[in-house]
Amino acid sequence: VSDEERGKVDALLVLGVFCSTGRGGVPVDLIEAHKWFNLAALSGCTRGQQCRAEIAIEMTAREIAEAQRQARSWLGSHQRFAA
Repeated sequence: VSDEERGKVDALLVLGVFCSTGRGGVPVDLIEAHKWFNLAALSGCTRGQQCRAEIAIEMTAREIAEAQRQARSWLGSHQRFAA
């Protein structure tokens, strides 16, 4: 994995942490956090997989489905980001 790719995955994780914890003044949004963790996980990031699983416990099936839909949509509009 290149440093550039690692940096992109790290950025996804940071976004997920901010959204899941409210760090940096960002409102807590578990759907948004799940989306970012899911995108990191799809890049092979074990930490992204762990974080996604941790917050999924606090989410409804409908919220998880929405987060997955948003992740697919984001990937569709950011093809160069996909692994």
